Amino acid sequence: MIGKVTIGCSFGGVVRYVMEKQEATLLMAEGVRTGEVRCMIEDFNMQRKVNPDLTKAVGHISLSWSKQDQAMLSPEIMKQRALDYMEKMKITETQFILVEHRDKNHPHLHIIYNRVDNEGKTISDRFQKERNYKACKEITLEYGYYLGSGKQQVNRQQLKGADKVRYELYDAIKLASANAGSWTELSTKLERQGIQTIFKYKSGASEIQGVSFAKDDMQFKGSKIDRSLSFGRLDALIRHNQKLAMTQPFRMQPEYLPDHPQERFRPTPFSQQITDDKILDELLLPVQQYNQQVTDPSKKKKRKKHLGQSL
Repeated sequence: MIGKVTIGCSFGGVVRYVMEKQEATLLMAEGVRTGEVRCMIEDFNMQRKVNPDLTKAVGHISLSWSKQDQAMLSPEIMKQRALDYMEKMKITETQFILVEHRDKNHPHLHIIYNRVDNEGKTISDRFQKERNYKACKEITLEYGYYLGSGKQQVNRQQLKGADKVRYELYDAIKLASANAGSWTELSTKLERQGIQTIFKYKSGASEIQGVSFAKDDMQFKGSKIDRSLSFGRLDALIRHNQKLAMTQPFRMQPEYLPDHPQERFRPTPFSQQITDDKILDELLLPVQQYNQQVTDPSKKKKRKKHLGQSL
């Protein structure tokens, strides 16, 4: 189970979105009238007036399960899991609605709640993302729902804004660091993709304490993108790549490979082949024997005298 948490200002927009969606089903409502969408909005807005200083009074959470959990979920079970989740998130004693949507290929529902509770107090959003992660994981493990293996299971096409950039950074850094032999090499690879590498140094020293990555005017700490992208873990991976390269001294290092694969195996020009062949032929000629006598061509060869009488 995965939860996505947002807060906003307008009950009108978000309530219409979840209620007027095709095949939307209202699973539960607390503290608001359910006859018309207009009445729901009015009731939410009436309670928020008790705490006028809170401008962002709208709480919106989408809870999603894997399509592999489809057989384990019914509308009633989804409602119970949503209530369990809200309890863990400390969203209690306030107005809310639970609405199931069926416009995706996986089960999911929406929770709309008032951050102004029934006593006019504010429901805090501090550490909300951390609580969200913990609550989803606890419920997933408790009820045996499918647990995806990390970020590889996330549907990138549905991401927007900061989430989209964060996952783009994750994919790019993972690929670039897989065989990077130095921080310079890694930074260069990422820079080609419009990603800036920013180091954090220890105060008054040249020792690096952390690393961040920036793209599209958004900057994230490596550890916030993913734990495997913290400075410590990336540095350990780079050192491992260096040791691996030392054990294979004749392997061409990645940083020296051309950007275009076709340039790596450029054929030898024809004129160069002729020169090389000529040199090879000369090298294969028989070795001249220098111990033979050399005859001076200026001296005529003497005729041999034959012994015997002439007739």
